Amino acid sequence: MNIWQELPKPFLILAPMEGVTDIMFRQVIAHAGRPDLFFTEFTNVSSYASEKGRENALERLEIAPTDSPIIAQIWGKNPAHFSEICQALSSLGFSGVDLNFGCPDRHVNKAGGGAAMIRTPDLAVECFKNAKSSTTLPVSVKTRLGWSDPNEYKTWLPILLNESPAALTVHLRTRKEMSKVPAHYEFIPAIIDLRNKISPETKLVINGDIKSKAHAQKLHQEYPEVDGFMIGRGVFENPYCFTDHIPTRNELMNLLILHLDLYEKQSAKHYISYEPLKHFFKIYINNFPGAKELRAKLMETHSVAEARAIIEI
Repeated sequence: MNIWQELPKPFLILAPMEGVTDIMFRQVIAHAGRPDLFFTEFTNVSSYASEKGRENALERLEIAPTDSPIIAQIWGKNPAHFSEICQALSSLGFSGVDLNFGCPDRHVNKAGGGAAMIRTPDLAVECFKNAKSSTTLPVSVKTRLGWSDPNEYKTWLPILLNESPAALTVHLRTRKEMSKVPAHYEFIPAIIDLRNKISPETKLVINGDIKSKAHAQKLHQEYPEVDGFMIGRGVFENPYCFTDHIPTRNELMNLLILHLDLYEKQSAKHYISYEPLKHFFKIYINNFPGAKELRAKLMETHSVAEARAIIEI
């Protein structure tokens, strides 16, 4: 048994998001109501393989007690580097490793990683094989329908399924589409059929425009053969999205205070800039009277102390 086989059906996952799903935010979501499975932010395998970048890579792979079970998501294009990092991941407390073959970031793609793997399928397979042979952890893949044409899934997904990944997460858009068009739910039946024919043991996870637990359950009723659903941007609208709870203003404010506490704790161990913390303010300070004005004041702050002073007014 591996972690993917132990999860309930349908299971829910918080999508890996760069600059969002770090150790601090994962603890906030665990407090609000955790998903069945967490993913880390993306870690560059080549950074881990270099003496200069390893410390930063290990910081990104740091996990909290409330994270478990958690999957380490990695990206890159060097098969040997995939092997090197995968040899270490089981000893770091992870339940699995996921290969990112879907990130649309242009810097990642220019480096040959993320969604660029869709255009180099032979290299993608080599990276997967190296990862799988270097760890006892289950190896999964997260990807998109294709690079520019949604119908690329017909040739791309079978290439991945032929390697029998423990799980396959499909973001139902292409790299070119980014998140500018609605997710292509119309392709779910065909993707289920491919999975069933090629690798029936692979867990199928759907990602794209899924907002909440209730939304995922509704989709599962329509597509019962999908094993799990991944929520990304939905967490920005409601950090309690993995539950049926509608938070009050005080509950959201308490989550912000918790996030500030966690930031102080984490920044005492590693240097962390305060500015990126502001990206989270809209998650907590939203949809209540005076939220816009309070958020504007918080955006002018330069430290946790200044933020606390405004909150306590």
